[in-house]
This record gives sequence, structure tokens and C-alpha cells, in this order.
Amino acid sequence: MCASAGRGVFFSRLTLTHFRNYAFARILADGRPLIFTGPNGAGKTNILEAASYLVPGRGLRGSELSDVRQAGQASPWAVAAVCDGFCGPASIGTGLDENGRRVAHIGGVPVSALSALGEHLAMLWITPRMDRLFSEGASDRRRFFDRMVASFDPAHSGRLARHEKLLRERSRLLEAGSHHPAWLDALEAGLAETGVAVAAARRDLAERLTAVLAASGGTFPALSLEMVGEVEESLGREPALAVEDMLRMRLRDGRAQDALTGGASCGAHRSDLAAVHLETGMPAELCSTGQQKALVVAMVLGQVRLLASVRGLAPILLLDEVAAHFDEKRREALFDEISGLGVQAFMTGTDAGIFSCWGDSAQHWRVEDAHLFPRLQTV
Repeated sequence: MCASAGRGVFFSRLTLTHFRNYAFARILADGRPLIFTGPNGAGKTNILEAASYLVPGRGLRGSELSDVRQAGQASPWAVAAVCDGFCGPASIGTGLDENGRRVAHIGGVPVSALSALGEHLAMLWITPRMDRLFSEGASDRRRFFDRMVASFDPAHSGRLARHEKLLRERSRLLEAGSHHPAWLDALEAGLAETGVAVAAARRDLAERLTAVLAASGGTFPALSLEMVGEVEESLGREPALAVEDMLRMRLRDGRAQDALTGGASCGAHRSDLAAVHLETGMPAELCSTGQQKALVVAMVLGQVRLLASVRGLAPILLLDEVAAHFDEKRREALFDEISGLGVQAFMTGTDAGIFSCWGDSAQHWRVEDAHLFPRLQTV
């Protein structure tokens, strides 16, 4: 695996073109945290979202690709960066082509799979929507954890994309009443193979991360993680090939029911992430909103430490309004963790005073109506 010197991957330049409310914006950075403050609606979160498209996946908001184009603009959106990543310095970019498809390039050369971006960068983020991650649906938790797995294992994004494609193709055949069992056999064999690989990667990270999180102390809670699902549970008892055979037979036997209900009634897409607050022994979904937010922050910080130890460099952090609803003790603890980890963190907030403690150890920007102004700090 590629590696370079330093404590974390970072952008030295980030450029937005026709993205959300930005016609054009360019940010020059040096590896220090970047802090964006200003009123709601000014465009702070849009900067973080743009950066999030430089790793595989659907971005920080999970929006439709066409929705992030600047309003009233016919030209496609694009995000580009110069980064110092796992493979050393590189120019990378992504955006929509003239046909509305997302494309990417590395070093000016188009890449055939977005998963290639994950070889250069890893990125984790926390948004206000995650405050009740453990109280909402399982799909949000899977997406959250899959991003963490992909930061650890870049090939995970490709496996997920293939699994989702196979699910759609099988559903179309069943909905159409296809009488081509050989096609379905082939799709289900692929689903079983990729599903087991996805589940195995999730189980592996849950075990590794739990070891890190269970030993953590301080302001943010220690916790344990587990991926709960038929495939994961079977992998705990049987070899992967035997689980593939089981899953393939379950899919074959469930064709009639799946044709009626849509989707697939079994597989890695049915799994869920479970967490337990170790100090109280309480499942995460029963914790208060404040405790759940602290659990999410603890997970992300633990993943930063794990990723730095395994891949050699820490990921970029995107923290949208993450400090706004923390008390002063937790806010200081979070800032101390970020500083100690040496990561490039993008942080947003409406109150610049919350971030004054950073002084010149961070770059400060004032955001007003999609315009960026350096905010000078006094010592």
C-alpha cells in the first residue's frame, strides 16, 4: 500500500466549480485544520460536501448528483484538489460529465472506478443529522459504517457498488417475471460472493475498532460495536464458502416472495450496526441524544487512530456544526483530540468565538453568501 511521510492526508488546494451556491471557489491550505464560520445558508456545509465527493460514495449529504449543481447553471459541477495522500502528492477531481454521469480523474487521467479515489484519500465526517444515528433506520447506520470500512479498505466501495448493482438486476428480472433461471442463478451467485465479502469486511472492522474503543478513556465514552445480521452471524460459525452456499440457496428459495415484495429478503443489505455504551451497559439506541452524539464522535476518533496505525496516515475529518451543542468540557476535549491527532479537519459553525482557542494553529475563514474571506487571528 502507498505511504508518505506525515501524520495525516491533507488538501493543499480545493477548488469548487458550479457547486451548490458557489460559481467558483478556491481554498489554499497547509495541513492545519480549517474553520469556516458565518450565518446559516452562507455556504459553509457546501464546502465540506464538495470535499466529501473526493472519496468514493454519495457525499456528505447523500444527495442526488444532479442536485448539487449550482442553481440556474447549465454547466456540470466539479470538485478538484491537490492532495498529499496515501500515495504521495496527487491532483484528483470528480464531477458530472455531459451525460450526467459521475466521473473522476487522478493526475489528469480518467479512472474507471470511483474506488480508485480511496487509494489516495480517506475521509470521515460527522453532521448534525448523525446526532440520532442509533435512533433512526438501519440503512443510515450501514452507510455510516460502510464509509468507515471503505476508509480502512478502499476495495470495500467497489464491492458495495457491485452488490447494489446485482440486487437491482435481480429485482428487475423478478419484477418482469423472468423465466431464465440461469440468469438468476448467476446473479445470486454474485450476490452471495459479494455479500459475504462485504459482511466479512464489516465484521473485521467492528472487531478491530471495538478493541480501540473499549480501551479509550477520557471525555468521550468507551463502547463496543457489532454488525448484526444473518450473514455476519453465519460467518462467526462457518467458513466463508459455506456461508456463500447458504446465502445462494436462500436467495433461490426466496424468488417468489421477493418478486412480490421487491428487493431481497436476505443478504448483507439487511444487516445493522449495534453499539453498547460500556460504562452504563446501555444499548446506544436507548441513550440520550447527547450520549448518542458522543458515541458517534468516539467512533470516528477511534477510527482515525486505527486508520493511522494501519494505513500510516490519518484521514481528513469533516465536522459540520459538531461543537455547537457540546458543553465546554466536551468541546475542549474534541478540539484537544483533533490537535493531538494532527489531522486536517474542516470545521463549521455560526459562532466564531467557539473556535477562537485555535488561534494560528488553524486557518480561519468567514463565509458570506458563497464568498470566503480569511479571518485573521490575534494572539
